[in-house]
Amino acid sequence: MYPGHWVKRTPDKAAVINSLTGEQLSYRQLDDQSNQLAQLLHARGLQRGDHIAIFMENQLVYFVVAWAAMRSGLYLTPVNRYLNSEETGYILNDCGAKAIIVSAGISEADQLHSHTPGCNIKLSLGGGHTGFEDFYEAIDAFPAEPLAQQPVGAMMPYSSGTTGRPKGIIRPLPEQHIDDPDYVNGALQVALWGFDDNTVYLSPAPLYHTAPYSFCMATISLGGTVVMMPKFDAQGALEAIGDYAITHSQWVPTMFSRMLKLDVDRSAFNLASLKVAVHAAAPCPKQVKQQMLDWWGDVIFEYYAGSELNGLTHATPAEWRRKPGTVGKPFMGILHICDEDGIELPAGESGLVYFEQPQASFEYHKDDDKTRSTRHPEHGNWSALGDVGYVDEDGFLFLTDRATFMIISGGVNIYPQEIEDAMVMHPIVKDVAVIGVPNEEMGEEVKAVVVLEPGIEADSKAASLLMDFVRGQVAHYKCPRSIDFMAELPRSEAGKLYKRQLKELYWGDSKSQIL
Repeated sequence: MYPGHWVKRTPDKAAVINSLTGEQLSYRQLDDQSNQLAQLLHARGLQRGDHIAIFMENQLVYFVVAWAAMRSGLYLTPVNRYLNSEETGYILNDCGAKAIIVSAGISEADQLHSHTPGCNIKLSLGGGHTGFEDFYEAIDAFPAEPLAQQPVGAMMPYSSGTTGRPKGIIRPLPEQHIDDPDYVNGALQVALWGFDDNTVYLSPAPLYHTAPYSFCMATISLGGTVVMMPKFDAQGALEAIGDYAITHSQWVPTMFSRMLKLDVDRSAFNLASLKVAVHAAAPCPKQVKQQMLDWWGDVIFEYYAGSELNGLTHATPAEWRRKPGTVGKPFMGILHICDEDGIELPAGESGLVYFEQPQASFEYHKDDDKTRSTRHPEHGNWSALGDVGYVDEDGFLFLTDRATFMIISGGVNIYPQEIEDAMVMHPIVKDVAVIGVPNEEMGEEVKAVVVLEPGIEADSKAASLLMDFVRGQVAHYKCPRSIDFMAELPRSEAGKLYKRQLKELYWGDSKSQIL
């Protein structure tokens, strides 16, 4: 299903609402405007399989662009709004984007010309960018009628670049048309979390990330309403649940931590409408999740998957309470835990997490070597994204950490996640990252980089307090040998830590800006 289907039933229903301003985009408006943009792109020569990009903050028009691509057989690449012009140009050239749509607030758009020689269609919401056409003036010249043929398009996300240059994740386009009676978008959301046309979905995260984008598009496909936050705010998110009678939502663990640390009367927030709160994207400390369950009740579901969607595990609240720390059992794909040689390990032993599919489900755009690096040495339909974990005797997956983040100190493997999960629970800690830094004798030693809560002095007293605390939480050989304090860690808006950037401060040529 797609917006045109719902126009026939509920044309004036809100497809998307801006949580901060209350501004709405009805199903009729979304259908009309996405038709106009689809007509423009088709008239300018774009055909099925071509690429377009969107470079803007969370705005209602994001969904106009997304649905124009989805009903034109185009690949849409959302670009992180915080990238500079060179980084954005790399992505646009790599995917071969023939069109880009930006907002007036993206200052980097003015420098894109020298980086995007092949991108000839440039539209700006609100104008103001040299070389860009005004978005609404451009689409208003075209009819709000569907194209004669409406092949299904797809999102082509780029990896976050936490371990190097971002890579495009591409899958074959569906062999369907968007108005086919049997076309379904949102089957996963229906099967696991009961999305339907009564769903009111709160999206607090940036739309350029795969999961928020996909959940929002599924909600609209199913006839529900998306309540989009322009930017995450802990108190604002809690208020939005009550203000808009939110039924479904999606979060990342850092959002949970920030809500838990609010100095507010929790009973003042009306959470009665909330049926499902899904979380993913990063490991959630057990203590954080337990506190959220105690506060919100058994509405918190968890899944583990990558943007590559090579497999997926899922844990209900009841399953997590029975198996604290698990990310669930397989829902999509067959799990295999293997050592570095690809040999499968028994239950309880940690190794690289592989998912088996009937056939390989994704590839990295223009990077055969990186694609091959994800495949099992003997089974081409098994793929791994670099996560380490183990499966217990009941088939539940527990993640240990990323293989690339593992610290090897004196020949002993140390996984930072366990240490980070312990330290973040201290009341003076706002954020923390644990990395390995050079040690002449041991190869690496454990270092914690901490962001303190406002008003806490970053001094030896705070370091000593945290050292004593963590020694009571984890084995002594895992404890940090030193603690540095920073004003902020390099995280994406969705809470993902760019640990590679942090490690470069200690291993590369850059100098650490330590307080």
